[in-house]
Amino acid sequence: MAELTYLGGYPDPLKAQVQQLIAAGKLGDMLEKRYPDSHLIQSDKALLGYTMELKNRYLKSSAPLSKVIFDGKINVIKDALGLHTYVSRVQGNKLKAKNEIRIAALFKEAHPAFLKMIVVHELAHLKEKDHNKAFYQLCQHMEPDYHQLEFDLRLWLTWRDIERAAR
Repeated sequence: MAELTYLGGYPDPLKAQVQQLIAAGKLGDMLEKRYPDSHLIQSDKALLGYTMELKNRYLKSSAPLSKVIFDGKINVIKDALGLHTYVSRVQGNKLKAKNEIRIAALFKEAHPAFLKMIVVHELAHLKEKDHNKAFYQLCQHMEPDYHQLEFDLRLWLTWRDIERAAR
């Protein structure tokens, strides 16, 4: 049985269905059918442009972003899929705040919908710091299929780990 590291919070019957797909060797095929393409956003500059486009569309009045990058140091299991950091510094008699978004580098090879889901998630942290009801409502406002994409992304990460272990 494959370890379902990324599906820990989901109900057992759903995890059992995933285990059946894995045992039958069909998880990868299902994901490939549903998400056949990868995106073309490969540089930090392109990621910044993509993120700013979404921010300007949905969160015009939110705090500005000082940096948006792909980060190869993010450990998906221990840390997160992406990180939003808020740094405050005193400069003279002024308080300067900087918002940064770091997306795990593995998203360079992901489907466009998965990249959008993680960017939306990190952008939502500009308004809502905690993962509460308002946070998830904002995510769904920016991406109506947010919850399905999050689940499918977790399936993709599971399949990716299985493929790596098989090599």
